[in-house]
Amino acid sequence: MMKWKAGDRSFYIREAETEAEFHEIEEIQRVVWGFSDLDIVPAATLIATQWAGGMALCAFEDKQMVGFAYGFPAHERGDLSIHSHMLAVRAEYRNLQIGFLLKLAQRRRAMEMGVTEITWTFDPLQSLNAHLNFAKLGVISRRYIVNFYGEASSSPLHQGFGTDRLWVNWLLESEKVSGRIKRIEQGLKTEPDRQTLPITDRTLLVRSEGDRPLLAELTSSLSDNYCLIEIPHDVTALKQRDPQAAISWREATRKAFLAAIEAGFTVADFLKRDEEGGSRWFYLLTRIS
Repeated sequence: MMKWKAGDRSFYIREAETEAEFHEIEEIQRVVWGFSDLDIVPAATLIATQWAGGMALCAFEDKQMVGFAYGFPAHERGDLSIHSHMLAVRAEYRNLQIGFLLKLAQRRRAMEMGVTEITWTFDPLQSLNAHLNFAKLGVISRRYIVNFYGEASSSPLHQGFGTDRLWVNWLLESEKVSGRIKRIEQGLKTEPDRQTLPITDRTLLVRSEGDRPLLAELTSSLSDNYCLIEIPHDVTALKQRDPQAAISWREATRKAFLAAIEAGFTVADFLKRDEEGGSRWFYLLTRIS
């Protein structure tokens, strides 16, 4: 069991244990993603997965379940891995590092099982998830999958926007992952020198022009050893005020990621650059992982 405090509040993480707790995981899926029953991973599947060597880790404040992380046994390049299919935190409990700590609990449990890699997918246009995954946890990605779950699901988050995903690899024992986690736990920045790479028109595959993306001529932009893809700070808010602009970002970034990965680049990091007009967010892709 993992325990920690946030101010005067106490939290802990452990595996789901009772039938009621597995049903509570169902409810969090409904609340967080707005899923219909058809798209929810049911309690029976969660129970069977945990018995078969998977994970249903839950975060609690007192007896209130505030989030969960669910993963099942998988194979990655022929080796045993865990695929982390879902992680969710109730809205009122966000910004308390619960998602980050659920991932640390997953890592600890996987390593106890002798597993050295966890995979998962996420929408690359979601900047907060990208920051958690790349900047804090140290994942890498070499796969971009178009409409991973189909063109839509029952979640309002997916309507008219597709379900494109980056498939990420979390190499649990790597120096990069261990170093990122250690720096976060010590209250330090993840990588003080990460923003020293020049961000220029030549290296930008996609950059912002107001609310709209500008896609570069990809052949010339992929000639260096690194390149960058910019995304909006809050694509969910952009979808609400200008749905067509959000779709334009999906289309532009999809072309850029697919072209770069096909050319041998790895998605290696996620950078924040503070400017007078506000913060800008960039994926860093390199030819060396």
